[in-house]
Amino acid sequence: MNYRQLGKTDLKISELSFGTWAIGGAWGKLNDKEAVRALDRAMDEGVNFFDTADVYGDGHSEELLAKATKGKEDSIHIATKFCRAGDIHDLETYSLERVTEYCEESLKRLNRNQIDLYQIHCPPMEVLQDGRVFEALEKLKEQGKIRYYGVSVETVEEGSYCLEHTNASSLQVIFNIFRQKPLEKLFPQAYKKGVGILARVPLASGLLTGKFSESAKFDADDHRNFNRDGEAFNVGETFAGLDFNKGVELSRKLDWIADGRGSMTRAALKWILEHKEISSVIPGFKNVGQVEDNLQSLDVKGYSPEELERLVTFYRNEVYEHIRGAY
Repeated sequence: MNYRQLGKTDLKISELSFGTWAIGGAWGKLNDKEAVRALDRAMDEGVNFFDTADVYGDGHSEELLAKATKGKEDSIHIATKFCRAGDIHDLETYSLERVTEYCEESLKRLNRNQIDLYQIHCPPMEVLQDGRVFEALEKLKEQGKIRYYGVSVETVEEGSYCLEHTNASSLQVIFNIFRQKPLEKLFPQAYKKGVGILARVPLASGLLTGKFSESAKFDADDHRNFNRDGEAFNVGETFAGLDFNKGVELSRKLDWIADGRGSMTRAALKWILEHKEISSVIPGFKNVGQVEDNLQSLDVKGYSPEELERLVTFYRNEVYEHIRGAY
């Protein structure tokens, strides 16, 4: 396992880490015992960073992390998120009192005294511009309840605002072969300022595994069913903002990336890791097999300059116009 510095913080985190939305809920059937086994497997292979949120299964993923990391609190870093348990458009949701409540509730579920990275969970731009949430986070940092704070954003504009006007230590962004816009301005800006980048939705909700056909069905409680067109939350969080059938069609045109790399999954993750601005890529998982498959991306061959240019051209000419929602 290789480790990368998270911006200017003193955290060195595994370049491939894991997000825990899928084991908390909204990705179909759950198996807690398998989830804990998968977490253990990841840690055995050197993963020392996990991303979660208070709304993943109403705190269930935080509780699973507490169970899996018991006794390893000093060596396993956890990032969690807040605000979506309330009204994300109500500025009172971001008051010191409410943010403190969210933080203390997460600390209790995580069974920890301090959160390594506390992130605002995709707030609207007006919340970022209001600024009171950052005052609250600075206070929590002074109190020792959090080590660092960051922002999970939906758009490049939101990310740029955070870089220019806040002391956030990290940005969490949607970034994958289908979502390359952050490369243009946001990544260079963050790198220059020393702000870490966490890449979420790296496999475009599974599209970049190459395993789906247009006839694929998802469970009723899977966001790939109920948020397919953005009915529940930002459309970009599901299939990277692509219409599912279009995404399947586009993924077939990318099957060449698996040549010499074992699978599209490993190849898609490797492409993200090729970018120096990335602190860590955080794919999801539900079982040991998925953890092991994702980890193998670390050992596959990199991309030639010609292959990288081919993927940029593919994005510009065939993908960009089909992405829905602001990003």
